[in-house]
Amino acid sequence: MPQTLQPRAVDPALHILQKTYGFDAFRGTQGQVIEHVTAGGHAFVLMPTGGGKSLCYQIPSLLRAGVGIVISPLIALMQNQVDALKELGIRAAAINSSMTGGSIASTKDAMLRGLIDLVYVAPERLLMDDFLALLDEVPVALFAIDEAHCVSQWGHDFRPHYKQLSLLAQRYPQIPRIALTATADAPTRQDIIDCLQLQEGRAFIAGFDRPNIHYSIASKDNARAQVLRFIKDNHAEDSGIVYCLSRKLVEETADWLCAEGFNALPYHAGLPADKRTDNQQRFLKEEKIIMVATIAFGMGIDKPDVRFVAHMTIPKNIEAYYQETGRAGRDGLPANALMIYGAQDAAMQRNFIEESNAPPAQKRIEHQKLNALLGLCETVGCRRQVILDYFGDHATPCGNCDTCQTPPETFDGTIAAQKALSVVYRTEQRFGIGYLTDVLIGKTDERMQRFGHDKLSTFGIGADLGKAEWQAVFRQLIAFNLLAAEVEHGGLRLTDQGMAFLREKKSLRLRKADKRQTKSTTGRRSAAVDFTGDESLLRALKETRMELARAQNVPPYVIFHDKTLHDMATVKPDTMALMAAIHGVGYSKLEKYGAVFLKVVAQHLKD
Repeated sequence: MPQTLQPRAVDPALHILQKTYGFDAFRGTQGQVIEHVTAGGHAFVLMPTGGGKSLCYQIPSLLRAGVGIVISPLIALMQNQVDALKELGIRAAAINSSMTGGSIASTKDAMLRGLIDLVYVAPERLLMDDFLALLDEVPVALFAIDEAHCVSQWGHDFRPHYKQLSLLAQRYPQIPRIALTATADAPTRQDIIDCLQLQEGRAFIAGFDRPNIHYSIASKDNARAQVLRFIKDNHAEDSGIVYCLSRKLVEETADWLCAEGFNALPYHAGLPADKRTDNQQRFLKEEKIIMVATIAFGMGIDKPDVRFVAHMTIPKNIEAYYQETGRAGRDGLPANALMIYGAQDAAMQRNFIEESNAPPAQKRIEHQKLNALLGLCETVGCRRQVILDYFGDHATPCGNCDTCQTPPETFDGTIAAQKALSVVYRTEQRFGIGYLTDVLIGKTDERMQRFGHDKLSTFGIGADLGKAEWQAVFRQLIAFNLLAAEVEHGGLRLTDQGMAFLREKKSLRLRKADKRQTKSTTGRRSAAVDFTGDESLLRALKETRMELARAQNVPPYVIFHDKTLHDMATVKPDTMALMAAIHGVGYSKLEKYGAVFLKVVAQHLKD
């Protein structure tokens, strides 16, 4: 860690990075992207969440003449981004429907007079005739399309207004356009480039890996008990997000977590707008808050100290999963991701796909993407390898996921799969896992006799495995797309691949029933455990940060990130020069807060 002031950088971009942001050097391809866009080039940028995408358009906006126009999908988060930039001494503003007419007029006037560096707008606002007319009069440094996967119908969060951003290429062809996302597979990336007409620009594809995140996936037993154990064991004092599939489940889960002694808030599209905004602001500005939410919450969330993300039900694909888990550990410190996985969840997701208004080709793609997610759930190998392979990236076994730390046992599941598929076929493909398991193990009851299934050749042929083991077999066969579940009644049917498997007598290895529930959900303890500096000084620094944040009505991380406070509590700077060398302490923040935090350190050392 540097202990002295860095020499002034010769490169203008690096000078801004060091003076304004307080960072020593660019990471990965950041420097290349900034150089290319500053020179007027178009770019497509894919970096993992927390990889520093925002610098790729913020610094060129500061270096180029005019105002940078940042297109962001969620109005509710713009002000937090603007507040963070203002703390750095950057002239930033937003224009959206939550603002008064006077505030909008004032910002537009500042744009016309060249008094502003960056303006955040939603795509709907940018596409309005009056805003486009304003842009015709204002020097524009660049257009940054954030969360660019929203452009693509093959992406996981398509938004029609994003598709219309193609007009930027026709109307402002000479102004650089930079599209940025953290999660897009190869077809989605190409669709974004085609739609935004970035073919002549450069594509910067950084690695997808977030090595600080520990991944765990556990088969559903009692989802509440599993999530509660995970939070209590690892994150009792942390902020986190719990994702649920339905609004009803969100509210029930939030109430239950509150009853368990946690500070939990609900968030879903059915809540009144003011309640959603209030809950979101509390999550951003307070500590030790758990947000229980549907996928309506999270895009663009810039809270760096989210220590865990838990899914009580599976998301719709790997892109959505990776984006949602990427909201943890944006500060680079250790974080956990837990997903609870059940076969019925897969059936519900398939039903959502079938009931959507998407064309058949898109439905096929969505089914394929869901299959990839189910394969991640049932893999016997490294979770991170499966995720990165999906995005065209690669990794060696990571040692930081549940399957690396406690490898699951496997067995030759060929005969078991044949038995399971046969019982589905002979019971006319309309019964669920529980009943089919009873047929296989030979359990007789009134229903079994009424249907005559106790007379089938498959009755009792699976007595060599227990109920939990057969449930694991069925779950994997669904994941391998050999069986499909109907969401309304949970009945299983053979897919075309399942019929081919029976005909061709292929071999298959399966994982044994998950008996690793305790280990698979423990994850990795919160970042505070890994901190090696002065704990009592860190607490004092956090208290001071919270006081400043409350006084200014901004989230604590807008003052300083946890990583910055960790460095202070380790280095214990006693001069402004040493404070300036701390990660994340730029010139503006040094002027505002340097003396305040030096005083905290000095008082601690004195005591």
